[in-house]
Amino acid sequence: DVDFLPTGESPLKYSKSFNKVPCPQCGKNAHREADTMDTFVCSSWYYLRYADPHNDKEFASREELKKWLPVDVYMGGAEHIVLHLMYARFFAKVLKKFGHIDFNEPFLKLRHQGMILAPDGRKMSKSLGNVVNPNEIIEKYGADTLRIHIMFLGPLEDMKLWNDESITGPRRFLERVWRLREKVAEHGDEKKTEQILHRTIKKVGEDIETLSFNTAISALMVLVNELEKADGLTRPSYEILLKLLAPFAPHIAEELWHNMGNNQSIHLALWPAFDSEKIIANEISIAIQVNGKARDTIVVSLDNNNENTVLGLASIRPLVARWILGKKIKKTFFVPGRILNIVV
Repeated sequence: DVDFLPTGESPLKYSKSFNKVPCPQCGKNAHREADTMDTFVCSSWYYLRYADPHNDKEFASREELKKWLPVDVYMGGAEHIVLHLMYARFFAKVLKKFGHIDFNEPFLKLRHQGMILAPDGRKMSKSLGNVVNPNEIIEKYGADTLRIHIMFLGPLEDMKLWNDESITGPRRFLERVWRLREKVAEHGDEKKTEQILHRTIKKVGEDIETLSFNTAISALMVLVNELEKADGLTRPSYEILLKLLAPFAPHIAEELWHNMGNNQSIHLALWPAFDSEKIIANEISIAIQVNGKARDTIVVSLDNNNENTVLGLASIRPLVARWILGKKIKKTFFVPGRILNIVV
């Protein structure tokens, strides 16, 4: 005789058969207390049921629990996560003690996301009239733009301020990714792009593991800049870019992936692997100073990373020569791979 109505209270409270019972001590009419447990109790173990939701013999079979649990990543608001973690860990330890599960910690990785504040700096609230409607943003810029914008606002755990104006940046970035497909050719400048490509694979992969989405997107933006400068772009290089972009902008990545002639979803494709040897730089940039003031930057190979060679190359650069021509070089300060300061 229980009706599961949205009253905000335990449904058992309205069950006559449950509540109207004889007192176990005196035998007189008594009323049971129906609401005896905190609301966190139910949510502290129900996640186990997801592993085996149709099992009508037990809350979950050992095989399914072993296959799916413990939870790899748990994410939520800071206040909720602290209390819920405490209760969930208590339940997990009790269930393990009685042999129902074989793990001691319910969540392997726990993170909380910071709140996104309204443009006026306050918490978004309908009563304050400062709520940003995501549907309006999606209608104007697209869902992928909104996703990129939110992730690019700052570190996941930080409190961030919503800014309508800055959303045009992520939109332009995705448009540039789209236009890059026009550069795809059978032959491309792979030597010029392979280093930045493999660095980006490494960076984005590591950032996803640590949920550092803003820096991963920043690395993708740097990669797109370099690919735009290249004389040509091979199909494998462009497809690597799409794979790296897919977790952040799944819709545009999927469409471009199919436009390239792929039948299977990009989200089923293998994640690209990086070659550590191709990440090592063959060339380095060295800042050139005259009397402590920056005048130019030159790029030299690793073989030419010595003071005499760098000084010789720097001396014939117009931006440097104008400050040292006709003057005696008193001394030089050289930090290999970083800086050369010429004192005249």
